[in-house]
Amino acid sequence: MNSWRGALAELLAVRGQALKRFAYLLCGDDAEADDLVQDALVKVLARRATGEVRSLERYVRQTIVNIYLDRTRKHKTWLGYLSRVAEPEREGDWTSDVVRDHEVRSSLFALSPRQRACVVLRFYDDLTIAQVAQALGCSQGAVKRHLSDSMARLRARLNENI
Repeated sequence: MNSWRGALAELLAVRGQALKRFAYLLCGDDAEADDLVQDALVKVLARRATGEVRSLERYVRQTIVNIYLDRTRKHKTWLGYLSRVAEPEREGDWTSDVVRDHEVRSSLFALSPRQRACVVLRFYDDLTIAQVAQALGCSQGAVKRHLSDSMARLRARLNENI
């Protein structure tokens, strides 16, 4: 029988970096991603002391999304801070790939929290529309609408930077 310490150690060893990358794509900040993962681990392991890594990871990912959305709902002014992502200097040794990567991230961070969650769950986590709707607790139509609006905004922002 595994203890919560064993379950935590195994989860972090096997999937810790993937959880952090997932959280980072939602929030766009390294320290915030660490906080999201830590808060989710505490919540999940407080309720589920043992389990398989795959099962625990699913609960942790869902909890990360829920915590992220709760924080952004409570702090609507947070959206004003998205501009803190600095533009790279176009001088020096920057390659076009690095600049393009930054533009994609900046465009992703310009989306609303709900839109960003839909995009990350759909295209990074590779969930179906139905799975995204279930994860976010909304209808499939709402997910499709968020994805449609998100993709239009991303296309517009990325095409103007070409």
